[in-house]
Amino acid sequence: MITPAFELSQDPDFLTITINVPYAKVSEFDVYFEGKDFKFYAKPYFLRLTLPGRIVEDGREKASYNVDKGIFTVRLPKEAPGQYFDGLDMLTALLAPKKSRSAKPLVEEIGTSAELAEEEEEEEEFDWEIEQTPYHETAESTLHLQCSYGFGNLKSGVFQRLQDELSDVIDVKDPDLTPADGRRQKRLETEVAKFDPDHYLADFFEDVVIQHVLKYKPWWVDAYAKKMASQGRIHQEHVSQTTFVSLSEEEKEQLRKFTNKSYLLDKRTRHQVYFSLIDILLAYCYEICITEGDKNVESSWNIRKLSATLCWLESFTSVPEVLVSFGRRVLCYPLYRHFRLVTRAFSDTVMILQLGKIAVLKCLLDIHKIFRENDPAYILNDLYITDYCVWIQKTKSKKLAALAESLQKAKLTKAHLGLELEELESAALLVQEEESELKAVSAVSKQQLPSSELETSDSEESSSTSSSETESSDSDEQESSASEDGKINSLQDTLQEERTAPLIDCNGLERDADTLTLDVSNEKSKASLQSTSVPGKLIEELGKKMQTAIRLSEQPEELATASYTVLQEKGANYAVEPQRLSEDPSGKENFLEVSPKKNLLPFVGSTNEDED
Repeated sequence: MITPAFELSQDPDFLTITINVPYAKVSEFDVYFEGKDFKFYAKPYFLRLTLPGRIVEDGREKASYNVDKGIFTVRLPKEAPGQYFDGLDMLTALLAPKKSRSAKPLVEEIGTSAELAEEEEEEEEFDWEIEQTPYHETAESTLHLQCSYGFGNLKSGVFQRLQDELSDVIDVKDPDLTPADGRRQKRLETEVAKFDPDHYLADFFEDVVIQHVLKYKPWWVDAYAKKMASQGRIHQEHVSQTTFVSLSEEEKEQLRKFTNKSYLLDKRTRHQVYFSLIDILLAYCYEICITEGDKNVESSWNIRKLSATLCWLESFTSVPEVLVSFGRRVLCYPLYRHFRLVTRAFSDTVMILQLGKIAVLKCLLDIHKIFRENDPAYILNDLYITDYCVWIQKTKSKKLAALAESLQKAKLTKAHLGLELEELESAALLVQEEESELKAVSAVSKQQLPSSELETSDSEESSSTSSSETESSDSDEQESSASEDGKINSLQDTLQEERTAPLIDCNGLERDADTLTLDVSNEKSKASLQSTSVPGKLIEELGKKMQTAIRLSEQPEELATASYTVLQEKGANYAVEPQRLSEDPSGKENFLEVSPKKNLLPFVGSTNEDED
């Protein structure tokens, strides 16, 4: 048989049950209801419900079937008109057989009716004070018998079969061999070692992103505001929580897949279950806040890491313990580590609990989905979340209201976390003040800089002036050197003209100036000395001798011949013979010097042979 999808709704006089049965045989519908029992059959569907209130068959009942949509609707009158049926959204609890709604093992059901009534009264007067029991040291040989965990500490030996998945899910090592006290001690030590002061101070001072995520309002904020706005409405106690919170079709489908269970929990264990519920909801509220409702691949890690119940299989004994554990873990593990995120999750959890078990169930179903879609985290569904989803449907709203009130009265400060947060913040603020003072001093010194900058500018101007003078002197030197070069070049031109001028001997013949060739090299100083001193004097003396020779030519022949002979002997000392260029070791050519040798080309005078 197939359990169909169904929904329940109510008004003051009627209970309406809507059943989705597509492709069912219309001719084989069968409906039965009496008291709190309701049964429906239409092949291949079968539905059995245990209602939270009594219904009656008085002729006002009505049923209809929509063939196009495949929806069968039954409208049943209430036995007591105006009665409010609580828990119509708790689909898993409604599917439970009547005899198992409060069933216990047979060994526990043999008490008298008075004892059962006393137990019910004890549950109604549920308080949050923990029983104090004296400590008894247990032998090590019996420790493995007490290493239980999971919902209500009802599981054990699970991780012995799942060693490969262990490190990716929880932080405690060998949970099957580590008792609760040992797990707590290791958890506290790990949190102290993991705490990073630099990371905390960075988020403390640079909190732009944190301020942004704190502005996000999840769905329970609007639902809580609507509930508070309707507090003055008449007959508020009969207003269903579904007026403010509703489940989606996917969530309802998941509820139908759960197997209904009954849990036998003593008082101490029930306390631990409620405290662990707070711990899980705190981690979930933190995740929804920082992701702004847009869950990602890290959502599963965040929830299980921030919840000591899920990560260390912790069992709490009081509300302050839960808050301290959650606060420490927020400041040690996630990306954003700020105390205001702790207080925000704290206030969100209070709102969820005040909205009732439908809001708590909606959060648990979302956590179940997150873990179901993450490969290693699905184990936590089997250990905790699935059982919480089934158990919360049977929880009384008064207990959740009392839990919310107790949580709201609890106080949590930074000093409670034991991480020396206030000391760190004070030291950081002192350092910040010192830095601001140093900045102020540097600003004052910068204001005093203009006078010194003027002096610096004056010195720079003087240096620039001296440099300009140096440049001008350099340019003058270059100009003087250029003028000297011009003078040398003019002398060279003059010398060249003198060299190219024809020399006339005593006989009137021209003599090529190549016999007096003087080359000029790159050595300007030597050229100037040689070109101005030696050739000038030589030419002057040669001119005098030429005049003497001319005068001799006018004398008688005998005197001319004798004068010529004397002139030949004397003039030989002043003749210049062409010499080749002398070379120095560096390979440069130098000027020719005047040779002291005798002239091999005598001046020719007029002789008798010429006359002939």
